[in-house]
Amino acid sequence: MPDDRGTSEQSPTGANGPVISAHGVSRVFGSGATAVTALSGIDLTVEQGDYLAVTGRSGSGKTTLLNLLSGLDRPSAGTVRFHGDDLAGMREADLVEMRRHKIGFVFQSFGLMPLLSAQENVELPLHIGGMSWRERRQRAGEALKAVGLGSRARHRPFELSGGEQQRVSIARALVTSPQVVFADEPTGELDTATARSIAETLGEVASSRRATVIVATHDLDLAAMAQRRVDLVDGEIVSQG
Repeated sequence: MPDDRGTSEQSPTGANGPVISAHGVSRVFGSGATAVTALSGIDLTVEQGDYLAVTGRSGSGKTTLLNLLSGLDRPSAGTVRFHGDDLAGMREADLVEMRRHKIGFVFQSFGLMPLLSAQENVELPLHIGGMSWRERRQRAGEALKAVGLGSRARHRPFELSGGEQQRVSIARALVTSPQVVFADEPTGELDTATARSIAETLGEVASSRRATVIVATHDLDLAAMAQRRVDLVDGEIVSQG
């Protein structure tokens, strides 16, 4: 990704600075009398290898915050930086490249292609990126083994349990070796035992791969397993710990 704004102190490895930082970030939808403030005055710093849980009730702004931190949306005020680069100042093409190569996404609804096998679902980002068949097959197999699904590679989503489908989703997020993984309510459709297993898998991603994991969740059991926690109420951070 081109970077004519940074300096040697803003290295892509994040060794000399935070991976993501947000300063005075607000997000307002609409205007005038119908304007809705989803986030207000957010200050947040995320370091390499953090496992951060963003908690709050439905409507508290969790998903909006993830969208801003990942560059899927732009703030109405304030600044979000990725390795020192202001996301609002980046071209859309550069944002796409950043999300394709440096960020992975895990969603509550899994988002798997129903007619593709687990292996093929995990390979999809690599296929879109133009990687050769042999290399993407190898990397997808390694990602599935990392989440304990090496033996289920040929199964399609309807042949997998909910927990297994979410593990495929995590493997797909990991296959590009991202620096940051964003997970939006990843345990929302899972039973308690399976949800705990998924939370542990995300923790292993942060510790073993040194990837930064940011999870939006109302699941307090999942939040308790994270290294850090940020609580949102009506779009404002009320506590960090």
